[in-house]
Amino acid sequence: MKIKKVNQIQGGFFQKNFKFGLKYIKENRNFIYIVTGIFFFFVLVGYFFPAPDFIAKIILDFIEELLKRTQNMSWAELTGFIFFNNLQSSFFGMVFGIVLGIFSIITVIINGYLLGFVSARVVSAEGITSLWRLLPHGIFELPAVLISMGLGLKIGTFIFQKKKIKSLKEFFLSSFKTFLFVILPLLVIAALIETTLIFFFD
Repeated sequence: MKIKKVNQIQGGFFQKNFKFGLKYIKENRNFIYIVTGIFFFFVLVGYFFPAPDFIAKIILDFIEELLKRTQNMSWAELTGFIFFNNLQSSFFGMVFGIVLGIFSIITVIINGYLLGFVSARVVSAEGITSLWRLLPHGIFELPAVLISMGLGLKIGTFIFQKKKIKSLKEFFLSSFKTFLFVILPLLVIAALIETTLIFFFD
């Protein structure tokens, strides 16, 4: 009887906070739309406009180093690697949005450009149909990252509020709660799916 009661309390706690997170995301969807628009704009820039040689070299060196670091990892190790990379990017992109949302925007621009650049290289090497292979990798990861950046942008608007400190505290705590109960589960699912696709289908 006691175990059942504890499970009910835990279920209620997580359900309540998950619903809060979804509601908070809905209330701030305009910020998420903004960063999403910026992201896909720079995907197109990265795809259609060739990068200068020195930028292309930096990106390719980064990708090569990343592949070297992950090539001998087990399924579990790669899952953890992908999860913590996405976690850091999403969390710090959100938290450092406190500076007028600038860091969130920069993160979105870099990630969008990288995706466009890599997509162009993949299409050039394997054809346009190869893009469908990239799609499942981002089904959960992209929404998680873009929601984080949108909430980072929201946090940065505290400076325009009358009660700045109170607004900052409210925006930060609400965003952090949303991160824990909505974004974090998405990142876990994204890491599991991405690793499985890499191991069994790539």
